[in-house]
Amino acid sequence: MLIKPPSDIPSPEITSEAHYHSRRTFMRAAAAAAAGAAAAELAGPVVRAQGQGGTALPGVNPSPFSTSETRTGFEEITSYNNFYEFGLDKEDPARYAGTLTTRPWTVRVDGLVRKPADYAIDDLIKASRLEERVYRLRCVEAWSMVIPWVGVPLAEVIKRVEPLGSAKYVAFTTLLRPKEMPGQRSNVLEWPYVEGLRLDEAMHPLTILAVGLYGKTLLNQNGAPIRLVVPWKYGFKSIKSVVRIQFTEKQPPTSWNRSASQEYGFYANVNPEVSHPRWSQARERRIGEFFRRPTLMFNGYGDQVASLYAGMDLKKHY
Repeated sequence: MLIKPPSDIPSPEITSEAHYHSRRTFMRAAAAAAAGAAAAELAGPVVRAQGQGGTALPGVNPSPFSTSETRTGFEEITSYNNFYEFGLDKEDPARYAGTLTTRPWTVRVDGLVRKPADYAIDDLIKASRLEERVYRLRCVEAWSMVIPWVGVPLAEVIKRVEPLGSAKYVAFTTLLRPKEMPGQRSNVLEWPYVEGLRLDEAMHPLTILAVGLYGKTLLNQNGAPIRLVVPWKYGFKSIKSVVRIQFTEKQPPTSWNRSASQEYGFYANVNPEVSHPRWSQARERRIGEFFRRPTLMFNGYGDQVASLYAGMDLKKHY
């Protein structure tokens, strides 16, 4: 059953969309949050240490793909997050993600490829040209940020493994570790979190695997140690804490489409003309600003990516 909030209250401002899916789930999440809060009292020094920032990444190159817009502050980026593996509230990831162990970490790349490989995260970083990409991030809940990611073009990794001609899609999987990710102990989503792109979307120069922000390694609450960033799509498409990248012939399942297909399509392209069933996507609030601004088609990256969807009905393929 879809529970609708009062029409005079903009729902993105009062809670996350996950709360609406099940009253029972909400009650379990509230109990888990209370337990997590008690644990945070014991783990306070760990959480605060994360707030200081990650480890500096050497040899980061500026990217011509960056926007010149004012960057969102480090504190806002690292304290206001959607990462349901650690809780439903925006502050939960910063509070509870200190439990996640991110070293050692391996990303398996397999499926329809000639050269499947397991990449140790530190080896991948050392072997790659790291770029700072200042990208807009637009959340489906009508808020946005401008984040200076540090990352590797996904196309670089794809070329290394040599996809077969039958590969049409790229599927991504998040770590499944309920002992360290308390949100996975609830059924708010089907775990592990999964996402997918068409191969041409994954190969696009704007698509990156981010390993840092503001010149340092990612904090746990931002998807450490490696996450996808696809700047013309809504933020939930940029899967965090990735452990597997798989090439497939058929369109892979995605977590939010599987959970609520009437609200979340496979493509997740930012389209202000298509409203979410419970709120408009026409305007957004940039974190750190008071007034809302118009939402840009493809999050402002239309000149670069609109050709990927030529001839498609973007209201049908949302």
